[in-house]
Amino acid sequence: MKNKSSKVPPVLSCNFEDYRSDVCEIYSNVQIHGNSSSIFFTPDQTMDLEENKTRTIKPYTRKYDNYAIANVRTVTINPLHTSTEAPKCNKYHYITAIVFSRGTYSGKNFFHDFSDVLVPLFITARQFEGEVQILMADLKPVWIEKYRKYFNQISNYEIIDFNKENQVHCYPRAIVGLYSHGDFTVDPLRTPNNYSMVDFAKLMRRAYSLERDFAINLAEDSKTKPRLLIIARNQTRKLINVGEVVTLGEELGFEVAVNESSFRTNVGEFARTVNSFDVILGVHGAGLSNEVFLPTNAVVIQIIPLGNLHWISFNYFGLGATNMKLKYVQYCISEEESTLTDLYRRDHAVFRDPGSFHSQGWGAMSKIYLDQQNVKLNITRFKPVLTRALELLGYKNYVTWPDLSFCDN
Repeated sequence: MKNKSSKVPPVLSCNFEDYRSDVCEIYSNVQIHGNSSSIFFTPDQTMDLEENKTRTIKPYTRKYDNYAIANVRTVTINPLHTSTEAPKCNKYHYITAIVFSRGTYSGKNFFHDFSDVLVPLFITARQFEGEVQILMADLKPVWIEKYRKYFNQISNYEIIDFNKENQVHCYPRAIVGLYSHGDFTVDPLRTPNNYSMVDFAKLMRRAYSLERDFAINLAEDSKTKPRLLIIARNQTRKLINVGEVVTLGEELGFEVAVNESSFRTNVGEFARTVNSFDVILGVHGAGLSNEVFLPTNAVVIQIIPLGNLHWISFNYFGLGATNMKLKYVQYCISEEESTLTDLYRRDHAVFRDPGSFHSQGWGAMSKIYLDQQNVKLNITRFKPVLTRALELLGYKNYVTWPDLSFCDN
């Protein structure tokens, strides 16, 4: 008789209830044929019929996004009921396999690279300390090369192009799909070894050989100028009076630089640039994903455009920043600081009722508030934000709570 208190995992364990992603873990003679999107396993004879059935899964971390998930190929997980059904193994491996899709948005947007793949892969794979093999659907070689140093930290083995692989690879264990805890964040209470965003940031610093682990502490070093990096944007949500912000920063005692992070930017080179600064500042957008390269205790300043974007902005970048032990300051612009005033009357719903655009879906909201809007900061109004950043750099200990006071208006 089996001991009912045994903690031996079931042969197949799937979670289809999570909002962000579906994940199945298989613990028995896994055979993977990528080209046909088929995974086979030997079921436990004690499994009931419900557990023993064929499963299908789209292994991408944005299952709630109908457009995104529609473009992801379906993977079939098949229980083998007789030995004659089993495909012949061409290659045997003695490590865990992780099967997932690069997805729809990764490769197009720096933020989605992290939120959809790099952070979820860390959550799922870090526990194996490199003894894991990645089988990636929708793989693009140029995208893999872009993050090669990161992948080398996650896995000691070659990445297999799942779509094109015609051989049958056999493993003792496989995870199909990636665990995701949110946009750009890790919940240590839900990771096998309590890994956190701090651990993710350390892995990124190690991957790209970044020199600085900690930002300047002005309480201990008052002679060195703190360094401020302004992340510029060249299309939407541009900071159109960036020169005035540079002047303000220099007057307050910062060494200031302006740099644009485009999707084609070399990750390693820009990572080293960001790591050399103590504060980064930018209007809400993918460029703020570079906060992952900052040293611990550095400051992130996110400028939030009009349009009820507080929640989106904080959950995309503020939460990750605080969880990486970065000091986070959020600044909400006034109507006078938005170029939407050049396009719409002040009594227009764009100003009076942003919720009406949000209720129409992401497309309607983003068309107005993300695509049509640029920012011209009121320097007098914004000055206390940079002053606050200096104060935060003067604290000896990590500030655990984000500063949202500049969004109280």
